[in-house]
Amino acid sequence: MRFIWILFLSLSIYSQDKSKQVLFVGNSLTYTNDLPKIVEQIASNFNETITTTSLCYPNYALIDHWNDGKLQKYIKTGKFDYVIIQQGPSSQNDGRQMLLSDGAKIKALCEEHGSQLVYFMVWPSKNYYYTFDGVIANHKFAAKQNKALLCPVGVIWKTYDANKALENLYSVDGFHPSKAGSFLAALTIFNTIYPNKNISDLSFKSSKTWMTNKKSFDTIIELINNQNQKK
Repeated sequence: MRFIWILFLSLSIYSQDKSKQVLFVGNSLTYTNDLPKIVEQIASNFNETITTTSLCYPNYALIDHWNDGKLQKYIKTGKFDYVIIQQGPSSQNDGRQMLLSDGAKIKALCEEHGSQLVYFMVWPSKNYYYTFDGVIANHKFAAKQNKALLCPVGVIWKTYDANKALENLYSVDGFHPSKAGSFLAALTIFNTIYPNKNISDLSFKSSKTWMTNKKSFDTIIELINNQNQKK
């Protein structure tokens, strides 16, 4: 009986060690379609446990979260393995500076409390699609300068979007993600947290809540894998 109890405790500790605690900090681009929960569900398909906490409000930038003070309180708990930050497209110089300076403050706090900072690169609205290269460049710059991880969602989004025959990543408002868009973002985020997982093992059937077309699903898998090879 004692052996069984020790074995049970060992398995429990092992299970706890495997789980990841992730804090999402952002706005409606993150909470639309409950993207954090999609990340959790994707992880479960790989027998991994991700527990997410969301700190996301409409039209919030990183500076708004910092000024509120809730972000600091969450990070200071020391419970989060990853803090994933997201703001608007940030294609212009002022957006670049916000990503850099506000990200630096969050990065310092993450380092102090054992969290890894992650930038969630987003996408511009259809009306400002021409700014996409600026969105990508500014997120890459901020992540590199602050020595943070980068979820290159925008890069994959733009490449996918070049094929007009695939499922639309945009919702009807031309800015927020459709279910397919949120799935693309969530799978990219999962792949950033677990880079050694073979996402090709994910079945289309398990993703039908968000994807309706297998060609679209296969294209997302292929693009993320291609992006990994470029690292």
